[in-house]
Amino acid sequence: MLDESLLDDPEALARADRRALLRGAAEAGARVRSAVRHAAEAGVNELKPDGRPRGVLIAGPGTASVGVAELIGTLAGAACPVTRIHPTGVAPAPGALRWDLPGWAGPVDLLLIATPDGTEPGLSILVEQAYRRGCTVVAVAPARSPITDAVLGAHGLFVPMATAPYEQDEPLTASAPGVLWALLTPLLVLLDRTGLLSAPPDILGKVANRLDHVAERCGPAIATYGNPAKTLAAELAESLPVIWTEGISAEPAGQRFAAALAELAGRPALTAQLPEALASHHILLSGAFAAGADPDDFFRDRVEEAQALHARVVLLRDRPIGGLSAAPAARELALGHDTAISELEPEDGDDLETLAELIAITDFAAVYVALASGA
Repeated sequence: MLDESLLDDPEALARADRRALLRGAAEAGARVRSAVRHAAEAGVNELKPDGRPRGVLIAGPGTASVGVAELIGTLAGAACPVTRIHPTGVAPAPGALRWDLPGWAGPVDLLLIATPDGTEPGLSILVEQAYRRGCTVVAVAPARSPITDAVLGAHGLFVPMATAPYEQDEPLTASAPGVLWALLTPLLVLLDRTGLLSAPPDILGKVANRLDHVAERCGPAIATYGNPAKTLAAELAESLPVIWTEGISAEPAGQRFAAALAELAGRPALTAQLPEALASHHILLSGAFAAGADPDDFFRDRVEEAQALHARVVLLRDRPIGGLSAAPAARELALGHDTAISELEPEDGDDLETLAELIAITDFAAVYVALASGA
């Protein structure tokens, strides 16, 4: 059950926020600025690449690495193939995970390591593999973590992850707000130097400002009726989020939202891109999860019964490719099956700015769902 009254009680939210999730979300813009500074201090701005890598490989644990790979792949587009190395192992614990370079990786490829932990022996082994193959290695991880020595020993580049003092006492949650930007930002600075994507200092400054603006709009002191993140969290109460995305920037934001809901709030969510979502989720909206799917007596006493879980469409939109939009058809399908729909669309800006806004609002929403449901 989601306690909606908690959303408009900042003091109660603060007491419930034992993992400092709201603080992390509010500090996302500051985390970008710190990460840019760390990248500069590590010497990224002085690099003079000989040319673009043939391929970019990304490794790391959990949803943080997945998010970094999806965002870099989206922003790089057709400029270079971006491949995430999926870990293997018997458990998700740092000591149990292993990564292996694909057979084609070699001296013309770039290996990026993004981890909020840095203690994974498997990543150190991967760095050694890359060194033997001649791959260039760049890692972002907490300062003085074991991965540091492995990277420097392989003549790679290590950038300390931007962290806050209150995060030093316990391992970081991979989906926690701020972690994604702390890992991603130095790699954006690096890939801007290689020409794979555009993330110059002025754009990253705009991203930080956009994240600050979202924090002002979505903070705990802002009432639900004027707070898009709280509004979305309240709308998702007792529902199955069905996240439909439209536009280049919206797809990774939708994937990130689903991951944050699962890891922070323990809530499942489905994602799909428009217009394919209209076909793949049509049966879902027609079945047991549709809002009108309760054929039993409307007047029976439901006090002692668990409320039925119904789908709610969350439409995340950015500029549609070619100016063609499937949003009208999406609204028609959802409302035609008595399924409520929530919509988020960012303000105008660079691709990275609009992506940051969608991620920031949905991060806040996932945090509010987690806190209001006691997760």
